[in-house]
Amino acid sequence: MAAEPPKDRQAALYDELVRRNPGESEFHQAAHEVLDSLGPVFAAHPEYAEPGLVERLVEPERQIIFRVPWQDDRGRVQVARGFRVEFNSALGPYKGGLRFHPTVSLGVVKFLGFEQIFKNALTGLGIGGGKGGSDFDPRGRSDAEVMRFCQSFMTELHRHIGEHTDVPAGDIGVGAREIGYLFGQYRRITNRWEAGVLTGKGTAWGGSEGRTAATGYGSVLFAAEMLAARGQDLAGLTASVSGSGNVALYTIEKLSALGAHPVTCSDSQGCVVDEKGIDLELLRTVKEVERGRVSDYAERRGGSARFLPSGSVWDVPVDVAFPSATQNELGADDARALVRGGVRAVSEGANMPCTPEAVRVFQEAGVAFGPGKAANAGGVAVSALEMRQNASRESWGRERVAAELSVTMAGIHRVCHETAERFGRPGDYVTGANIAGFLRVADAMSAQGVV
Repeated sequence: MAAEPPKDRQAALYDELVRRNPGESEFHQAAHEVLDSLGPVFAAHPEYAEPGLVERLVEPERQIIFRVPWQDDRGRVQVARGFRVEFNSALGPYKGGLRFHPTVSLGVVKFLGFEQIFKNALTGLGIGGGKGGSDFDPRGRSDAEVMRFCQSFMTELHRHIGEHTDVPAGDIGVGAREIGYLFGQYRRITNRWEAGVLTGKGTAWGGSEGRTAATGYGSVLFAAEMLAARGQDLAGLTASVSGSGNVALYTIEKLSALGAHPVTCSDSQGCVVDEKGIDLELLRTVKEVERGRVSDYAERRGGSARFLPSGSVWDVPVDVAFPSATQNELGADDARALVRGGVRAVSEGANMPCTPEAVRVFQEAGVAFGPGKAANAGGVAVSALEMRQNASRESWGRERVAAELSVTMAGIHRVCHETAERFGRPGDYVTGANIAGFLRVADAMSAQGVV
């Protein structure tokens, strides 16, 4: 959905960005949100508004598009398109996932990479922002087909990545299987055991304990921090979660561990409402072992679970909500339904899952809203910790990683909360996250000259 351009200096920047990047609506939306937050910064510190700085920030340092030919099991040659947008390296090597999904386009990858700049900056861990992927769809493909695709994809991508240059990870459609095939081809081509070139690896060969859970866990920890800042507790609250992939599953797991009551999940065919609470073990079996649908979960769960093929998880009255599927999945009508149902906090597990109109509904209603660049930064934070372990040839236990994640998410909440107050927007985590991330990146860019 097209966003209304911000005012004054930001409006000129936004108009020029749209002119130079036609048709990339997701990128326009992500850039609009950040630019619209920078008015207080420009007013208090005019040097940040001087021509050149923000113009460089919204222009990727490098955009790579390439052909990915591969052969399916019937011997037919298929051709996909690969992308890697290396957006900003002022704070460290480019860092961001790879997404394999039919909806992947340059605009989608640029939106994700732009968000990644600020998300990574908020972790304080010295990583820049980038993103990549392909319009290849791994669903329904055999392991052999996925392997051949990944090998072809890495044959081109390997020229552009490295542990000190660009470190991809997983995202939608790219899990442990895909990372394994990608890493194997990188090692074969380069003749190097460069463990730090990819994160999300298997724990037996350089991966980090707790990485798989980190994004979902982090979004719950951020919600708990937002509630604590209001003198409230997550324990005993009902929760809606969208999606049924990695982020959603670990969001449900962490909610249950902290005493909350998650009652929904979903996929592209519909949603499930389970009044007794989601049975995580059954859902994992259906989704990860059998590669089934949430409708299969509802059928096997029995009377407490209802599958709604045309329903929405956001129609269920809950205390906290976790959009954890994909961008723009939660619109203004959904937000109003959640507000009517008494929602207290919303924490974005996915990247930009709430439309701008939905965000305004939450903010006007006084709902604590955690934007994705802050709330779901746990995944990239633990990826950066995986890079640290790879650099020192160490392997940390799950307890240490969990402790580091908890400290990092508390720190992200603190800097967002304090920055919002400092610039006159108390409780506005969107403004706090955007300004805090911007200042860290902008200061590094200014110190390094016009590059």
